[in-house]
Amino acid sequence: MSRVAKLIVEHRKIVLAVFLVLAAAGAVLSLLVSINYDMTDYLPQESPSTVAISIIQDEFGEDIPNARVMLTGVTIREALEYKEKLSAIPGVSNVSWLDDVLGKDYLLSTPVEVLDHTISKNYYLDEKALFNVAIGSGQESTAIKDIYDLLGDRGAVSGDAANSNAFQSMTVHEVLKAMAFVIPIIFIILAFSTTSWLEPVLFMSTIGVAVLINMGTTAFFGEISFITQTVTPILQLAVSMDYAIFLLHSFKEYRKDHEPKEAMVLAMKRAVPTVAASAATTVIGFLALMFMRFGIGS
Repeated sequence: MSRVAKLIVEHRKIVLAVFLVLAAAGAVLSLLVSINYDMTDYLPQESPSTVAISIIQDEFGEDIPNARVMLTGVTIREALEYKEKLSAIPGVSNVSWLDDVLGKDYLLSTPVEVLDHTISKNYYLDEKALFNVAIGSGQESTAIKDIYDLLGDRGAVSGDAANSNAFQSMTVHEVLKAMAFVIPIIFIILAFSTTSWLEPVLFMSTIGVAVLINMGTTAFFGEISFITQTVTPILQLAVSMDYAIFLLHSFKEYRKDHEPKEAMVLAMKRAVPTVAASAATTVIGFLALMFMRFGIGS
């Protein structure tokens, strides 16, 4: 270990440059990773929900409706016109409404009062039309936006697609909000526990580089869940900060009697067993997620 520590200290500028390059590459690669907002993709293949979805798709050959769109203040004829407009929105693969049950010609030629109320109430009631809409995976955000642009204040959207759209819009916002709350607190704690104002900056910069590299490695998977994208930076910050503190404390002790380079070599040699034991516990804890039947752990 002494030889490795000496090598790192002697070539510290090269090591720093390499990790900065890796961090920059990680930042770029993280932008290329697809984010999955559909939690059903992580269900076990033999789960009832997964089996049911597969059977429905095989039997009917159409996408399963994942959104319900309500439009207020419309007549039957206007509702049919809006159905055509909804169907033309990019990302919308199917729109079903009352005409698919009763027939378009019958629906247009029959007064609303004469329609079978037990059927019509599920699609049209009190000048309110309720459409069942299927939106393709990964296209929820743009499709929902286009739907609201089309319907304006008269429209409302619910269902899995709407939830997915909310997740997409909230993910980045919530991460930034959490980081804005957590980072100042960590800075304050480190400021009281260290002897230099520069040390908290070094700690946070080091963890920031590690986070960027870690996020970049997800490019090898091609796709990650929105939960992974949301919690990874904060979780990594929380579990790895101790390692830097261990090393710094060891360095300060050796610095009293040794030159900086020698003190760092001795500190690294001393900190490795402690850091390795702590890291092993963390790694094993996260590896346990891989044995979950819920695929998000894999």
